[in-house]
Amino acid sequence: MGEKSRPKTGVSHGLFEAAARVVGRQLEDVVNCAGGDINQAWKLRLDDGTEAFLKSRPGAPAREFKVEAAGLEWLAAVGELPVPEVLGVVPGEQPGLLLEWIEPGGRLDSNGEAALGRGLARLHRQEAAAYGQLPDGAPEGGLMVGPVNLGDFVDQDTQNGFGPCYARRLEGLARQAIDCGVVESDQVARIEKLCGRINEFAGPPEPPARTHGDLWSGNILVGTDGRPWLIDPAAHGAHRELDLAMLALFGAPSDRFMGAYREEFPLAPDHNERVELWQIQPLLIHAILFGGSYGAEAARAAGRYV
Repeated sequence: MGEKSRPKTGVSHGLFEAAARVVGRQLEDVVNCAGGDINQAWKLRLDDGTEAFLKSRPGAPAREFKVEAAGLEWLAAVGELPVPEVLGVVPGEQPGLLLEWIEPGGRLDSNGEAALGRGLARLHRQEAAAYGQLPDGAPEGGLMVGPVNLGDFVDQDTQNGFGPCYARRLEGLARQAIDCGVVESDQVARIEKLCGRINEFAGPPEPPARTHGDLWSGNILVGTDGRPWLIDPAAHGAHRELDLAMLALFGAPSDRFMGAYREEFPLAPDHNERVELWQIQPLLIHAILFGGSYGAEAARAAGRYV
């Protein structure tokens, strides 16, 4: 996806010791490691030899990490694709999330790509109770993608499809993007026009699926054994094409992956017509977080339909 990160500075005093206390251990060592585009991250070694992954950043709300922790456990409950075990949410003035350490560095070969496709399809077959449903155990409030709140839009009316829920979400994100100064008023008008006609383009209704919610290539960690792990979710009930569209936006799903997915859970014949529609959400989120051309790309995608 390229380098998008803004500078990350400062660590709260006692953060690492607080993380060790979450699992009732003493801290032995801390090493900086890659943590994505938003958070700082460290590899912790504890006094019993356990290695753990810690992510945090100054000013982050504890709820953000609680939502992510609930999402990881929600995905893990399906048992199809591995996710890191949640060791705990670190409390305090600088909260964080403590996870099982997964040694990276493997390569996703053709068998791994097929396993990822099958596993994601089986995950999507696990229906959610509603569009916009947060994972069991998540605190009340809107869906979080990092610090961006996507709004608390839970739609029990699944007969009308994901479109109305998605439109409300896009409208909220567009307002945030305007407030951040990363989109122009005419670009927002194009997105709002699309939202007003969303049911023309959102395709046939499907039951709400259990989705990862932030599925780009960087959120698929390949272990040293070649197994794909899902990390950093914004898990919720949504149209399953949302995950596939984001993976196509910030990645390149292979034919082996897509073939295994379709074999397990066939897609609608016209699903490619909706790829850019579902990509508007991550483009707006990226505009809010990183600025640049993402807002214009979101408006261009909306213009494809209206």
